[in-house]
Amino acid sequence: MSAYDDKPWLDRYAAGQPAEIAVEHDNAVDMFAAAVARDPDSDIIRYFDGRITLRELDELSDAFAAGLADAGFAAGDRLAIYAQNVPQFVIAQLGTWKAGGIAVSVNPMNRERELELILRDSGASVLVCLEDLYRDVARNVVANTDVRTVITTSELEYQTRNDERLFARVTRDPDFEGNRVDMSELIDRHRGSAPPEVSLGPDDVAFLTYTSGTTGPPKGAMTTHRNVVFNAQTYRDWIGIGPDDVILGVAPLFHITGLIGHAALSLLVGAPLVLMYRLDPAVTLETARAEQATFTVGSITVFIALMNAPGAQKDDLASLTKVYSGGAPIPPSTVRAFQETFGHYIHNIYGLTETTSPSHGVPLGADAPVDPASGALSVGVPVYNTVVRIVGEDGADLPPGEIGELVTSGPQVVPGYWNKPEETEKAMGGGRFRTGDVGYMDSDGWFYLVDRKKDQINAGGYKIWPREVEDVLYEHEAVREAAVVGVPDPYRGETVKAFVSLRPGTSAEPEELIAFCKRRMAAYKYPRQVDVLDELPKTVTGKLLRRELRERE
Repeated sequence: MSAYDDKPWLDRYAAGQPAEIAVEHDNAVDMFAAAVARDPDSDIIRYFDGRITLRELDELSDAFAAGLADAGFAAGDRLAIYAQNVPQFVIAQLGTWKAGGIAVSVNPMNRERELELILRDSGASVLVCLEDLYRDVARNVVANTDVRTVITTSELEYQTRNDERLFARVTRDPDFEGNRVDMSELIDRHRGSAPPEVSLGPDDVAFLTYTSGTTGPPKGAMTTHRNVVFNAQTYRDWIGIGPDDVILGVAPLFHITGLIGHAALSLLVGAPLVLMYRLDPAVTLETARAEQATFTVGSITVFIALMNAPGAQKDDLASLTKVYSGGAPIPPSTVRAFQETFGHYIHNIYGLTETTSPSHGVPLGADAPVDPASGALSVGVPVYNTVVRIVGEDGADLPPGEIGELVTSGPQVVPGYWNKPEETEKAMGGGRFRTGDVGYMDSDGWFYLVDRKKDQINAGGYKIWPREVEDVLYEHEAVREAAVVGVPDPYRGETVKAFVSLRPGTSAEPEELIAFCKRRMAAYKYPRQVDVLDELPKTVTGKLLRRELRERE
């Protein structure tokens, strides 16, 4: 039996838990209905001073679904949601499912070209977006797409606090031109109406989740209802989340982490989801304290921002005892610093858009081991029902300790990309998803990521993984964020260049940072060039954009 088949990690590190779990609901609507039936009057969304109960969310999404059907929206149609972390995102997503449709998540940072690409690729017939995003972006492109109905809404709704730190630039202009429907008016017109009966099966697509496009054009991963329900249960059971927990929504809802680790998890267990429009470190700390948040999952850059927020205190996150990070590698030094600042350990969780969020996780209460050779922090062990192999260039399994590509099989892996059969076969042929991530498994079953295949630097024949250099830079007390890329070099072909931002109130010269790495790394690995920037480019989910840095060079 292969080391990748016997699941030693589950026996050893998840004692008392089953190696496999069964999918409890046929679809995400039934999953939500079960939560409504258990406790209809408990909060399910908290948005500043606003509260929405499970019963109210059920009624709001029913009305939205009825309004969609009245406008000609049918089972299998696509509805794009172009919004920040607001209650309307969840209402529209649930309502789309109740109407038998497919929700399409759109990054609110996307501009005309990017939005048009996703609308055209998905064939969305309805667009839900914030008023300012319609006025400034969407109305310039919808005529070039299949969108026939635009529904607008405002981030000022469902709350009355109007925090100036977040909403200072938000203006309501209900009379601005444009062929659109107001979401509140649509819901009010259909309040009390039941949507038409639809049949949703486990293999029906729940939403199209577009890959970040950091290595090429974004592709729409077809996330099924089975995928959604299974990994919502994975979060619940792996971490121990129940209705008494409070979920702090720091990840964007358009991203797979926010969709599953925030929204779907909340709808499954009936725990309130705390939304804050967009991430502001000071507002997040205040909200976590006021709402007594107990769980969150977000990129490591979120936790770095919280640590560096002016006036941050240990008590701000006293209740946040279940802390997970995914979406970008975690330097061990940052985990230690967060624990020193707030008293809580950051548990790694790892997955991709195509694995519907987690394929690996560190069990709650366990500290991830650190590889003594590279200093890398383990991303955890495979979660329920999941087998992850390390394979070589020939596709054959590699033994523990050897570096290769991670290939994942399990019920969280999506069946393919929307209208891209060749891309689907290349990435997922044979039921195994080739992640493009490079790493290894140790003899105890812990997995470690080295880097993305495409990010490897070849300096004079020596292979260098950017993450290893970045982890060393994070050990410097002044470094807040670090990104390492290969740049052209007349002698070595490629050489190592680092971009860093510094912690507030600190300073460090490039020469100092180069010398710091030189003392800690092999001669061919340390950066020959360092640029100090105010901010490093990153996606809205916190993933550092090495490609953009390479293009600058």
